[in-house]
Amino acid sequence: MRIKRAAALCALALVLAPLVPVSERVSPKAAAASAGEAKAECVVEVSSKRILHECNAETDLPMASTTKILTAILVIDDCALDETFAIPKEAEGVEGSSVYLKAGEIYTVHELLYGLMLRSGNDCAVALALHHSGSIEAFAQKMNEKAVRLGATHSHFVNPHGLPDKRHYTTARDLAFVAAYAMENETFREIVSCKFYEPRGWANKNKMLRTYEGAIGVKTGFTTSAGRCLVTSAERGGMKLVSVVLDCPQMYERTADLLNAAFSAYSMHTLCAPSEKIEGFAVRYGFSYPLTEEEAENVTREVELYFPRPEHAGEVAGEMKIYLKKELLFSQNLFMI
Repeated sequence: MRIKRAAALCALALVLAPLVPVSERVSPKAAAASAGEAKAECVVEVSSKRILHECNAETDLPMASTTKILTAILVIDDCALDETFAIPKEAEGVEGSSVYLKAGEIYTVHELLYGLMLRSGNDCAVALALHHSGSIEAFAQKMNEKAVRLGATHSHFVNPHGLPDKRHYTTARDLAFVAAYAMENETFREIVSCKFYEPRGWANKNKMLRTYEGAIGVKTGFTTSAGRCLVTSAERGGMKLVSVVLDCPQMYERTADLLNAAFSAYSMHTLCAPSEKIEGFAVRYGFSYPLTEEEAENVTREVELYFPRPEHAGEVAGEMKIYLKKELLFSQNLFMI
């Protein structure tokens, strides 16, 4: 036998935890601010991947050096950061932005990641790709596989740096998902939030770190075909956001508008704490979600208890579900204590 009970949630606190997006995505405040300046844009909350604002977010577009977000997190996930290797001749003299690597020089993976993300070194991108996979083609294949796993299913990568190629493109939404995943990695966050890497004298090109309150990364990009592109992460009040603007002449100003609107409209709410007891039963996972004040008033919790009740601690005694209006946000088992 199963007995269901429903109750409204109140007194929601500000914390973060992984969860799933809902379909009601667009913030009216974010959509209204300086509309039309970017060819495509998207704002997501990092832990939940909930889309808070988007415009033309499924349009295939070149993304220039913001490509390096995926390059960096792929290398971080797969390679030993303290490993040293000699710069291959293929990485010397790569066109575009560079840290002027010379063939035969010895670098660690970690050092090259700083050159990649702070100085946008295309030579660093090639060196890291060859170290990771042995060839640019093999690395691009790994990039595409990683992108699909991260939910970036409308993108295609052919190089690790973002130099122009008609086969190399993404969408604002895909890039936001990749960046949100990357920003959950401590090493990645440390690198992209660094304003100046003293061992090599590399200053970060990303002006948002100096001009926007709470900015913690991630990457600029520009080519003639892609225009000005910017991916930014910022954190305020316990909520961490990623903003993507592609082909945006006023990329810093537009990004600030989008982030300000999202921070104004949304805040993180704890809908279930991992230490919480639900009608005398234990849960194992916390759950938090970005909500507007109006949405927070429409969150409900449904408890379903199983009878006969289990006798031993740790056995499943029921299920708890959390809804925003009629849409299921989260569910987990309840356990005997």
